[in-house]
Amino acid sequence: MAQAPKIGDQGRYELIEEIDSGGMGVVWRGYDTVLDREIAVKVIRPDAIGSPSHAQEFALRFRREARVTARIGHHGVPQVFDALLDEASYDRLYLVMEYVHGTSLRTVLAGAGADGLGASLLPVSWAASIAAQICTVLSYAHAIPVVHRDLKPDNILIAADGSVKVLDFGIAKILRSDVTRLTATGNPIGTTRYMSPEQINCGKITPLSDLYALGCVLHELLSGQPVFTGDGDFQLMRQHVDMPPQRLRDLRPEVPEGLEALTLDLLAKAPEQRPADAYAVYERLVPHLPLPGAGSGLSTLPDTGGAPSGVADPTVVYRQPNAPLRRTAAPSPATEPTPAAPSPAPADTALRDAIREAYARSADLADDGRFTQAADVLKALIGPAATALGVQNRRVLGLRRQRAAVLMAGEDYRRALPEFDALAAIYARTAGPSSHETLECRRSAAGCRANLGETEAALHEFQDVLELVSSAEGDASATALDLRRNIGVLLYTEGDRDTAEGVLDALHEDMCVVLGEDDEETREIADLLLRLRRAEG
Repeated sequence: MAQAPKIGDQGRYELIEEIDSGGMGVVWRGYDTVLDREIAVKVIRPDAIGSPSHAQEFALRFRREARVTARIGHHGVPQVFDALLDEASYDRLYLVMEYVHGTSLRTVLAGAGADGLGASLLPVSWAASIAAQICTVLSYAHAIPVVHRDLKPDNILIAADGSVKVLDFGIAKILRSDVTRLTATGNPIGTTRYMSPEQINCGKITPLSDLYALGCVLHELLSGQPVFTGDGDFQLMRQHVDMPPQRLRDLRPEVPEGLEALTLDLLAKAPEQRPADAYAVYERLVPHLPLPGAGSGLSTLPDTGGAPSGVADPTVVYRQPNAPLRRTAAPSPATEPTPAAPSPAPADTALRDAIREAYARSADLADDGRFTQAADVLKALIGPAATALGVQNRRVLGLRRQRAAVLMAGEDYRRALPEFDALAAIYARTAGPSSHETLECRRSAAGCRANLGETEAALHEFQDVLELVSSAEGDASATALDLRRNIGVLLYTEGDRDTAEGVLDALHEDMCVVLGEDDEETREIADLLLRLRRAEG
């Protein structure tokens, strides 16, 4: 397995896979090897920098502007962790950022409105909620002031919790010292379809320029189509400068009049005719946002349109503001890879080598405390292995089981639990409910539940597994002793001290016989019993 490229001080940042590419750079998914967390690394293209001889000076400005971007300090902007120069070549710059799991607004729009008015449009409350969250981000940025300059659906993500993230803040400004001039190719900075008239005319860029782009985005959210659809950049630019936008209610009659008026004001050709700031826009969006406690997607006005599947609901931040993560919520079931016919023997040989290397790499990462990355190394091979060997092949199940074990070792119990549950069900079908693999997965699942605070469910699982283990191996096997210890400790923490004392007392007697009175685990149970009896006394 080829070693992933590394950057930063002592190779701190490991680049795993390229996930996006644009005119200014390439975005990689990677890992911070010190903090064991997923990161996004934007690698700025050398041709965006200009002359390599100016790389050092450029790097200073890059860091300065990245610091300004980091000062925005709002959760709607992915956190900036680092900005650095590649000292090996002095011609590449890296921006190290928070990695956000989410869906691009471009993807959402493509699914909701790609077929024009015949397609299922987004609910009005979705459009208002997305725009309102963008306003909140812009208000924080403009207060610094930082102007985005390239606000568009491609730079907006809906995260897994329904929050909206605005990407690439300040990148255009970072890359050009004279932000009011043309780029090296003779084009204004920005994306033509969402560009304000003053940007097209190379005029002064202000926060109001971002509001124009927001108007373009809001128009598209509500109508399912861009505000202007000219052929080619030149025609689009002429339309932004000279042509009035089509009224939203002509395209979608159920759009509230207030939203139509707001969109038209945002799209005013002269900056001074637009709303005063992002907060003013937000205030006009408030009547179209769902109220706290409202049902999914409900606003104060009748709503229409269909919420796309597989995308987090952006209205939830208004319906359930600052809602806590539910400790007792059932984890999402792990999905099994799609089965496929086995591949020829040569591919199987290569796959066997890849699996062996993945196990070794994962073990090295886990030994270094990098459990997140260790689990992902195994995950990357599960799909290809399932395609080549079948989803119930022992090597595929072994990879999944090892990944779940790594997640559990890294105390990521919420992700480990559904995988152990899924594996236990597979092993029960294929090897039997009393097989070693089934019982070990159930035992691990119970441990995850205990650590997630699901004590009652964990107790039932431990007790069921103990009954099966005891009938096969007796009460004094190593597995049975460990299960009895878990049960006793859980009973103690739940406050059932009488039952806990009975379980732990019998366990201590058996451990004295099997392990000896001086064994560390035996003494641990003895100490627990002593504390329990002192508390009762």
